[in-house]
Amino acid sequence: MGQFIRLKKGFTINLQGKAAPKVVEAEQPETFVIKPTDFHGLYIPKPVVNVGDTVKAGSPLFHDKRHENVIHTSPVSGEVVEVKRGEKRKLLEIKILADKTVDHLSFKKYSVSEIANLSAEVIKEQILKSGVWPSLVQRPYGIVADPAVTPKAIHISAFDSHPLAPDYNILFKGQDQFFQIGVDILKKLTSGAVHVNTHATSEISTVFSQVKGVEVNKFTGQHPVGCVGVQIHHLDPINKGDIVWTISPLGVIQIGKLFANGIYDASRIVALTGSEVKTPQYYKTYTGASVKKFIENNLNSDHVRVISGNPLTGTAIGKDGYVGFFDHQVSVLPEGDYYEFIGWITPGARKLSFQRALGLFSFLTPNKERVVDTNTHGEPRAFVQTGIFEQVTPMDVLPTQLLKSILAEDIDEMEALGIYEVIEEDLALCEFVDVSKHKVQEILREGLELVRNS
Repeated sequence: MGQFIRLKKGFTINLQGKAAPKVVEAEQPETFVIKPTDFHGLYIPKPVVNVGDTVKAGSPLFHDKRHENVIHTSPVSGEVVEVKRGEKRKLLEIKILADKTVDHLSFKKYSVSEIANLSAEVIKEQILKSGVWPSLVQRPYGIVADPAVTPKAIHISAFDSHPLAPDYNILFKGQDQFFQIGVDILKKLTSGAVHVNTHATSEISTVFSQVKGVEVNKFTGQHPVGCVGVQIHHLDPINKGDIVWTISPLGVIQIGKLFANGIYDASRIVALTGSEVKTPQYYKTYTGASVKKFIENNLNSDHVRVISGNPLTGTAIGKDGYVGFFDHQVSVLPEGDYYEFIGWITPGARKLSFQRALGLFSFLTPNKERVVDTNTHGEPRAFVQTGIFEQVTPMDVLPTQLLKSILAEDIDEMEALGIYEVIEEDLALCEFVDVSKHKVQEILREGLELVRNS
């Protein structure tokens, strides 16, 4: 039996452009990219392929010099056409020109009875070689999980509450068998429980509702209720010295397919969303897909920002960009590169704002879908302590004081204020409501890296 938890704080951003419940099998992109920048905590990513090499899906592309056994592999078969580097020869991405049909590298298959008897060491070896391991994220810090560590629990968030979030019932439809196998595998990697955290009032997919051998917890409330860090905080808070792993449902399913079918299956469904998309819908593709074919002739305007992920925490990638490793969503919003006279204080009925004085009347119609652009309506200014951060953070954490301790590089204070419990997505709403226009997520990442490397 799991727990039922109702969150009272938060703010749901209801935007226009949600994906229609239609999955399209469109022509696949020609190129796919894997980016080391998608993964926090990498020391020095080292490529093991060169331009011109032929790879299969599951073939090694690069590894981290600090954890050479954690291998990042190709999502598709094809030819390596670019190994892109930045300053000081930092590895930025590896681009693959994909074959028309995907050829998979074979790994060992196991029957259900064999899986029940597998040791943790054998399981880790298979997951590490296949390239599925980077799906496991370690808390604190939000980095790729350390294979040498045994976590006290593993948490899976079975829903998403971010703006324009895709429907998990569509993303993972028909994957019940592989999700169950993946869960059975994960249970052997932790000394505690595997938690599947669902939404209490929405329709729950049978993929999650019928899974056995886990703690199924139910949550209700506004965003960030779907963030796994918030869920962990209310189930079993992370203290100094604790290690917890998180993984997306897709990662669990990929583990299930790896052991049942002997392949690294990087196929996924991606939601194309946003007010500037003519036909928001779902597309079948693979990890690291180019977005060019999805948005071609499908935009209301050329002056847009294309984001891999959601509008709160996603990464701007441009019209020729690629979907991130952890993303199931591409968001397209109007670009906000214009100046609005005293826009930071001018009220209006059309504005979406947590502050009632600014988003005049918008709070009276919370279910209305709104069109917003990327304009911040102001520039960074002095840190104003208003108490608003605490109103959108459903955790026993003081975001304002935590951020100030990071700016002061006071590690003891950061630890006392709960930095081990949060990563960027947990405090992303603070950045949205911040009247001082600080880059809260960037500040938090700097603090996390400072504590991790201290």
